[in-house]
Amino acid sequence: MNASTRPYTRGAQLPEILQQRIVILDGAMGTMIQRYKLNEADYRGERFAGHGKDLKGNNDLLVLTKPEVISEIHEQYLAAGADIIETNTFGTTSVAQEDYELGEHAFEMNVAAARLARAACAKYSTPYKPRFAAGALGPTPRTASISPDVNDPGARNVDFDTLKTAYYEQAKGLLDGGVDLFLVETIFDTLNAKAAIFALDELMEDTGERLPVIISGTVTDASGRILSGQTVTAFWHSVRHAKPLAIGLNCALGATLMRPYIEELAKAAGDTAISCYPNAGLPNPMSDTGFDETPDVTGRLVGEFAAAGFLNIAGGCCGTTPAHIAAIAQKVSTYKPRACGQRFFSELVAEQA
Repeated sequence: MNASTRPYTRGAQLPEILQQRIVILDGAMGTMIQRYKLNEADYRGERFAGHGKDLKGNNDLLVLTKPEVISEIHEQYLAAGADIIETNTFGTTSVAQEDYELGEHAFEMNVAAARLARAACAKYSTPYKPRFAAGALGPTPRTASISPDVNDPGARNVDFDTLKTAYYEQAKGLLDGGVDLFLVETIFDTLNAKAAIFALDELMEDTGERLPVIISGTVTDASGRILSGQTVTAFWHSVRHAKPLAIGLNCALGATLMRPYIEELAKAAGDTAISCYPNAGLPNPMSDTGFDETPDVTGRLVGEFAAAGFLNIAGGCCGTTPAHIAAIAQKVSTYKPRACGQRFFSELVAEQA
């Protein structure tokens, strides 16, 4: 029995919950961190006071230098009604952390981030409403199939094996820290995502553990394609072999612009659940969140997705706050989750019985 067919050892309640109601994911971490107006010294803490590169903006490092801030943000989202919160590890691969010359600390950061999220979930969980910590694996600032040089289409600044090794280390740290599931998110290069999926499968083979996996791509513009050129349907067929608990879209677009692509994905991916966590509309520097939608607007728009039968998991990305998540939770609560009883998903439910 390989990793993709074993019963879940963690997060085993999720398939059944997804059949009962729309599950709520948290909102933006970076947006919330900005509200704390942290300075360079805050990011460095005592431990990295003498580090040779600027660290302000390395939000992932805050799990070591300002863990109380990250815990407080997690708890705000849980209080707003989130069922799943993401670890603060969007850029916590050694590949991404090398931009700050902190690659050697990536594993420790992932363990710490997972422990913070798991502790917050334990504090808010009840027998009737369990909470889940999702280990977030972001796209990295380097791409395996897209050239960083417009004058040299064949150029690459990272390869598949390097990405796979970095993702394996990240996932191992998240697993050791206690996450309940993995979330491969904000995918704009499918080859990067495949490296993450390969690493997760290898890790679960090596450890004997099996956790649910959610995969979330990013449509970057009105072309309806992710940056590496695939339509959302093609993207689904590229990753469906991983038998994810859910497939979805996040970031880049607000709900209004994301709607046709979520609808397309909901039609294409009958095998599994659909997740959606859009930005709070378009960027707006005059807004206190940096985006133009209020919680009521975002909640109404995501509620329309639920009413149309597109959704199993709903949350927010850039510009969303606990108030946005509370509004989304309230708006989708009266709707049934999208029916997704075919193949992978029905097998998952049966496996956990």
